[in-house]
Amino acid sequence: MNKPLLAALTSLAIAGLGATPAIAAPHTAKAVKATVDFAGTVSLSNCSGSVIRFPNSAATDPALVLTNGHCLETGMPDAGEVITGQSSSRTFGLLNSAGTKVATLRANQVVYSTMTDTDVTIYRTTTTYAAIKNSYGISPLTVQDTHPTAGTAIKVVSGYWKRIYSCNVDGFVYRLKEGDWTFKDSVRYTSACNTIGGTSGSPVIDTATGKVVAVNNTGNEDGEQCTVNNPCEVDANGNITVRQGINYAQEIYNIPACFTTGNKLNLSAAGCTLPKP
Repeated sequence: MNKPLLAALTSLAIAGLGATPAIAAPHTAKAVKATVDFAGTVSLSNCSGSVIRFPNSAATDPALVLTNGHCLETGMPDAGEVITGQSSSRTFGLLNSAGTKVATLRANQVVYSTMTDTDVTIYRTTTTYAAIKNSYGISPLTVQDTHPTAGTAIKVVSGYWKRIYSCNVDGFVYRLKEGDWTFKDSVRYTSACNTIGGTSGSPVIDTATGKVVAVNNTGNEDGEQCTVNNPCEVDANGNITVRQGINYAQEIYNIPACFTTGNKLNLSAAGCTLPKP
């Protein structure tokens, strides 16, 4: 899990997380591509995140914040656990394009959180997209509702560290096993995205479209096999591969189908494949 060292020292459930980061300067996108910067990303107390919208979200809908399941303030969900509708008052530092905090957003609910098959938490805030835009000139990031593609140029944008990592989608992992948790169809980065503790929950952005295609969540730090902070790849035949120094993200293209009018969660909606409680 890419949580920071400070958070790890305060939780018995996590060990050995984080590292002293090497400075990675933000990359300036070419004119033919979408501009990818910090606008719309957020910093959490222990992780990164972003203000997101779905293709059918309206400006008047309550703004949602996306981060990892293992960043949940009440502790990492157990394998098989799905949390919905949990009260929350968590705060998020809203960043502008330069990475400067311009506002504090507050949640009133954990809409959805799990570490089963994926690693996501979605918060509902007390404000709307329109209010954020009107007050700070910042628009939400749009979630892509189709499967990402191997070879795609991406950027991992960390609001916690205010750093941007640039690489490509190297491929997809049938099963990614880390400790008690198993993630399905994970995104594997090329080696240039050397994400670290604190980058958990960062949006993974397609540099051509500016859309969020995944959420950054983990990497193999020490070369161990299938342990916390050392996920292993498991193929359809059960063969295990360990790639020390390689990092991963979880796909989110299946999430929009689970949200209806007003950004309301409906796990029974047609096409919704998220794990259910």
